[in-house]
Amino acid sequence: MASMKFTKMHGIGNDYVYVNCFEETVDDPAKTAIAVSDRHFGIGSDGLILIKPSQVADGKMEMYNADGSQGAMCGNGIRCVAKYMYDHGLTDKTSISVETKSGIKYLDLTVADGRVTEVRVNMGAPILKAADIPVRADKEQLVGEPVEVDGRTWHITCVSMGNPHAVTYLDDVKHLEIEKIGPKFENHSMFPDRVNTEFARVIDRRTVEMRVWERGSGETLACGTGACATAVASILNGYTEDEVTVRLLGGDLKIFWDRKENTVYMTGSATTVFDGVIEL
Repeated sequence: MASMKFTKMHGIGNDYVYVNCFEETVDDPAKTAIAVSDRHFGIGSDGLILIKPSQVADGKMEMYNADGSQGAMCGNGIRCVAKYMYDHGLTDKTSISVETKSGIKYLDLTVADGRVTEVRVNMGAPILKAADIPVRADKEQLVGEPVEVDGRTWHITCVSMGNPHAVTYLDDVKHLEIEKIGPKFENHSMFPDRVNTEFARVIDRRTVEMRVWERGSGETLACGTGACATAVASILNGYTEDEVTVRLLGGDLKIFWDRKENTVYMTGSATTVFDGVIEL
């Protein structure tokens, strides 16, 4: 039986099992992701993230969801990758690059007592063109568009941050039955690759509260790309300023959409929970 060293980390409650593939080999990542993610029979996580050497960046992030499907990018996950690389001596730089399936991402690290406490991620440009998100739609952009889901009309704004998001606004997100409505959005025929759905409430011009239903994972405590998509959607709808604090179940993320550069920056914490060895 093979054993695997791992580190459990989270970015505001979005938890993954991290494996240092500079040293370890994971033969079947999809199967391993399903095994380790199980909260009763495994370690318990939203998925598995492999930290690998890269030919084009300081490191490479390869992520798998709890159901074994491969993800392109995870904003909370990549902050933890940066923290792991610095804290474990895989880099000594405080500005690093990480290769992902949705391109190379650039991160700035805040260090205290030799450990990373906070990470700012350059999340790149938001994709707003429906065909590129992808969304099946007659319009080029979907901002506040009415759509029928489960017999009710919702107004959605669609954004991709390397993965597809639909953002909708409600007066009350706390009492939303997200387990019922989330899958209806995720599997709606207008989203050919399924979709992550953010249910948001505008608190003020600088603050938005949000819950997220992630494709392949269900409701999670936090979704970094979802927070970015929600900030962009809130700005497009005229609800907020260009700098927004997004409150998620697991904590806050600071999002800034620099519209001159057309670049989204996300700042948040990264936390190590524990190290261990698992028999696979």
